[in-house]
Amino acid sequence: MNNPSLASHISLSDDLRYMQFALSEAKKAYAMGEVPVGCVIVAGEQVVGRGHNLTETLSDVTAHAEMQAITAAANTLGGKYLSQCTLYVTVEPCVMCAGAIGWSQIRRVVYGTADEKRGFTIFAPNALHPKCTISAGILETECRELMQSFFAKKR
Repeated sequence: MNNPSLASHISLSDDLRYMQFALSEAKKAYAMGEVPVGCVIVAGEQVVGRGHNLTETLSDVTAHAEMQAITAAANTLGGKYLSQCTLYVTVEPCVMCAGAIGWSQIRRVVYGTADEKRGFTIFAPNALHPKCTISAGILETECRELMQSFFAKKR
């Protein structure tokens, strides 16, 4: 866990594999009638937290996938700071989630598709920890199509 160069040894194939796990979480949300966003948090090569949107199920506007995964990872690792972790999420985090990611000191965020209406890069581009790096567009098409499919059924 004490590896300051954690991000330097992560390959594209690792990113694709972990984003598939996040997509699996998003599909769980979809099946439940939740907005299909999924998230996993990885430390080293181990998934230490996972989550999907539960805002409808829990009647809680803060029950986003990232929030669920951060709580799970903190419980797994035994502490609130996740500075050796990478967060994979299917959709760009909102401002609330970006704030939580920043407070947890996650050092790398990987997301699938941008959120042009509520994404943090538009409204709070400095919300993440200053040492956090961002990779966008991993499995972008699959992530975007899942969201589009969900909202097409709502119309």
